[in-house]
Amino acid sequence: MSLFLKSLVALHLTTEQISLKEVVEGIVNIMQPQVKTKKQAFDIHVENILTENVWCDGVRLNQVLLNLLSNATKYTPEGGSIQLSLSEEKSPKGENYVRIHIKVKDNGIGMSPDFLKKIYESYSRADGVRVSKTQGTGLGMAITKYIVDAMEGTIDIQSELDKGTEFFLTFDFEKADVVEMDMVLPPWNMLVVDDDELLCRTAIDTLKAIGIKAEWTLSGEKAIELVNQHHKKRDDYQIILLDWKLPGMDGIQVAKEIRCNLGDEVPILLISAYDWSEFEAEAREAGISGFISKPLFKSTLYHALRQYIDTETEHDQILNQSIDLSGRRILLAEDNELNWEVANELLSDLGVELDWAEDGRVCLDKFQKSLQGYYDAILMDIRMPHMTGYEATKAIRGLNHPDALSIPIIAMSADAFSDDIQHCLEYGMNAHIAKPIDIIELTRLLKRYLNN
Repeated sequence: MSLFLKSLVALHLTTEQISLKEVVEGIVNIMQPQVKTKKQAFDIHVENILTENVWCDGVRLNQVLLNLLSNATKYTPEGGSIQLSLSEEKSPKGENYVRIHIKVKDNGIGMSPDFLKKIYESYSRADGVRVSKTQGTGLGMAITKYIVDAMEGTIDIQSELDKGTEFFLTFDFEKADVVEMDMVLPPWNMLVVDDDELLCRTAIDTLKAIGIKAEWTLSGEKAIELVNQHHKKRDDYQIILLDWKLPGMDGIQVAKEIRCNLGDEVPILLISAYDWSEFEAEAREAGISGFISKPLFKSTLYHALRQYIDTETEHDQILNQSIDLSGRRILLAEDNELNWEVANELLSDLGVELDWAEDGRVCLDKFQKSLQGYYDAILMDIRMPHMTGYEATKAIRGLNHPDALSIPIIAMSADAFSDDIQHCLEYGMNAHIAKPIDIIELTRLLKRYLNN
């Protein structure tokens, strides 16, 4: 054992409450100059990270990740790619813990099988002309392994010469007891544009968890096509997320084209893992409304998007002025008579005709027996006897009825956490509104869905 590692035997971990989001954002900022110098692509993926706050030694975690990423940048040639990925799953240690998987991947020079056998030995380092210009003692991986072991984690490696290297880290962190903000946004229609398919898919899942429906595409040209198609149908996207670096047309060029077709009403946000100070002025001039830094954690998206919660597009304003709810017939599934009376009084002022179903089973039965087009929408309470709102919605969507798949179903529940909203969407509901009912928000939802 080297003298250096002997000095680490007394290593003590300092456990503290940390934010995984802040750790990753800090690392991305540190790595940007190195990546930029070598003109490398730097992709960051966050998949299903629901527990952002945990207990661990944040300094040591930073040390491990920075060493792996620095090596990836160092041993990857100019124009290569580096990838940092995080995902979450249940921990075998119990409900108070979360298992976090971290992957660092590059397409650099790789390592031979013989070298991999001794990579954690002190002063081990790949030899040869290919790395003759690379500086460093080789101590990094020995220290990294030591720290990971001390944190009761695991580290695995896959590598192939001239193809690249992947490091896989796994940690079981204790969850921090944090009262998290309820992250819920209106059920906007959004478009995510990024040439990284995995990022698109994970972003869509994260947006869904905060109540937003989104589509995605991999190119700027296709994004313009989709925006124009929606505009012709008078169903504009309410927010567009654009990656800065896209093949063909970049995000700024795409924004210019969209602004020519749509005007200034729809917010267009640029997403990037890079420092945008060098292109901010150009982006603003092109019509970019704001910026979001990768990685796209749930809280990152929520806080970036919530500022647009009161922004109404011209399309919405026209909708609110032109759509009359008079004579619309709505089926209300609600087991509480007082709630029924309140809803009836609120909606009758708008000219809406309400039909009351005392529970989920009655709601299903009334809809099943109705003629095509009889009901314009269903307001569905979640917690009801005999059949819950989830069960009733699933049953309605499965009926052989001409309106079964098209009728708007809006959930009503005092449970307004993001998980509850996602659950509603998974069962086939179109949107969610929290109790007590906000009549302005309900009117907006009804006008939107009844217009479609």
